Amino acid sequence: MKSIGAHIKQCRVALGLSQADAAGKLDISTPAFCKIETGQTDLNVSRLLQISKVFKVPVVQLLSGSSNDVNASEELIFLKKELLEKEEEINKLRKKVIDLYDKLGM
Repeated sequence: MKSIGAHIKQCRVALGLSQADAAGKLDISTPAFCKIETGQTDLNVSRLLQISKVFKVPVVQLLSGSSNDVNASEELIFLKKELLEKEEEINKLRKKVIDLYDKLGM
């Protein structure tokens, strides 16, 4: 199984970019970008999104190596479902906070 770094390298090479070119576009040093590609650096979500935007590929392609639009659609559906669940959880917590304030007479 390829790592995320290998998928990033695959996208970079497909774009015809050197590591220095890619690093420049991401506003990081070449050694820092090299560490991303070799898996020596753990990526955070914001960096992954930045790479996705600069390389003009979906995040799912960086994660899986697949550029299949079906996977992107499935990811979008999953993320929307997860977002709805989190919103429901937030609403329940808000209600609990309001109930607690009412019990305290505030």
